Amino acid sequence: MFTLADIEAALPVVRTAVPPTPQYAWPLLKAATGVEVVVKHENHTPIGAFKVRGGLVYVDRLKRARPDVAGIVSATTGNHGQSLAFAGHRLGLAVTIVVPFGNSPDKNAAMRAFGAELIEHGRDFDEAKDHAAAIAAVRGLEFAPSYHRDLVVGVATYAHELLTACADLDVVYVPIGLGSGISGMIGVRDALGLKTAIVGVVAERANAYRLSVEAGRVVPTNSAQTFAEGVAVRVPDPQALEIIRRGAARIVEVSEDEIAAAIRIMFAATHSLAEGAGAVALAALIKERERLHGRRAAVILSGQNFDRTMAQTVLNGATPQVQTTEDR
Repeated sequence: MFTLADIEAALPVVRTAVPPTPQYAWPLLKAATGVEVVVKHENHTPIGAFKVRGGLVYVDRLKRARPDVAGIVSATTGNHGQSLAFAGHRLGLAVTIVVPFGNSPDKNAAMRAFGAELIEHGRDFDEAKDHAAAIAAVRGLEFAPSYHRDLVVGVATYAHELLTACADLDVVYVPIGLGSGISGMIGVRDALGLKTAIVGVVAERANAYRLSVEAGRVVPTNSAQTFAEGVAVRVPDPQALEIIRRGAARIVEVSEDEIAAAIRIMFAATHSLAEGAGAVALAALIKERERLHGRRAAVILSGQNFDRTMAQTVLNGATPQVQTTEDR
């Protein structure tokens, strides 16, 4: 997949905008879960999410390989689009982003603020992705996928920071969206020769990767109706799936209520507001805490870009209800 030399080559590009993010073992989190938990704070980046690392490396390498590229177009539910918009603005590359109808207004505003042209289309990420590919063909733009080797190498720098600082971790819980974050973690773990178990986490209502790992092939789902939009994927990426099948210890599903509870616990213990996808790792650790007795674990807080209305709902003790396509 990649080597430590690949990570070392990507680090200077990432470091132009992103200093190392902290990893803290919060005493109140241990008190709440019964487990010594290290939190990798990928919410502490210029876009509030780990994806910025991949966007910087992808856009930098694209500009070097094709200086005359007219621009890029991609699809997202927020953090991937912010990463490309952020990197495009820094490197002088026009960025068009397609989001599904009903996408987080706060994430949409952030992408526009970073300079992206925003287009709304489709009921979910996968339909937005198809439309982005069509726009690329019509406008002569580069289609930027959400899973690409340069994206994986870029985001893998967060895993390198964590696993070099905490080489004694027994297990790391990692959210699975389209798969770049967990692919990077698996690749770094293997490159460093560590035995750390890596557990992928999906939402029960967006469980295509769990089904696909069990089946040994891509198994799409008909819907991905979770308020954790960063993991709301219906169609797994084949390359990511193969890496996860080979390198992950298991895939854990968490419910909407469990995700909401994890957000509240994270906030109370660390004063960090995790978005839904940023809290699924903690939700899975809490679900499995009985098996973690005496073990040292880490969770990836992958992002903090939570819609204000949903955040209010969760912090007030409830679980956001996601509208179906027919309701919109």
